[in-house]
Amino acid sequence: MPLKKYNPITPGTRTRVGMDYSVLTTDTPEKSLIKSKKNSGGRNNAGKMTVRQRGGGHKRRYRIVDFKRDKDGIPGIIKSIEYDPNRSAFIALIFYPDGEKRYIIAPNGVKVGDSIQSGKGASPDPGNTLFLSEVPLGSMIHAIELQPGKGAALARSAGTYGQLMGREGKYATVKLPSGETRRILLTCRATIGTTSNPDHNQQVMGKAGRNRWRGKRPRVRGVVMNPVDHPMGGGEGRASGGHPRSRKGLMAKGKKTRNPKKASSSLIISKRKVRNKK
Repeated sequence: MPLKKYNPITPGTRTRVGMDYSVLTTDTPEKSLIKSKKNSGGRNNAGKMTVRQRGGGHKRRYRIVDFKRDKDGIPGIIKSIEYDPNRSAFIALIFYPDGEKRYIIAPNGVKVGDSIQSGKGASPDPGNTLFLSEVPLGSMIHAIELQPGKGAALARSAGTYGQLMGREGKYATVKLPSGETRRILLTCRATIGTTSNPDHNQQVMGKAGRNRWRGKRPRVRGVVMNPVDHPMGGGEGRASGGHPRSRKGLMAKGKKTRNPKKASSSLIISKRKVRNKK
């Protein structure tokens, strides 16, 4: 979807780059598939702030998205492509012949009126959900399950996809968006194609206020704090000696946090790409 460059009629639009949302077909969500969403503002049940940089923002309603895609053998028709404030990808409203309506993560390139299907025997077309045992090798897939029947867990955000590399025994080998290659059970499901809104990461907010509308409060860097507030604080001038640490003293910028004894470690063939440090 094309990006939209704004004319510099205000300081906020001078650098702003946004989406033109031409692919969206409606701005009114399906009433039966929304529910209220409570925001904590980063506070716990005692009212104490436990997570910083959260609070404010526009009120949202949660769209109930079908991540399991378990309505097998029944073709559905895409009635609308909609914006979802709770995720970066767009969502699609599906009408089934029995009258049921469901939201799904909208695959890139689908249009209103297209037919989708899930389960055994479905064709490998964008938007159709198949078991990994039936997905053609080399296909781009998204909304990938990790445990059979639990629902999609991987490659759900805007413009992401995995690739089915091969099959061996009861496992499929899938390359994930992070660059990690891992084995996933053939009885897990995945949706053909890539997720919608691939240009999401090209947006430029233009002003701090747009982040406040999203519920994000300002972040203060540790090096500009006092020693009492942060391990990296204090010093004369722009002092930033020592190793980067979090506010609680945990090593940052490169420390591995994954538990090496985690049960699923045996399923990982190659770890995700690590950015070269300069």
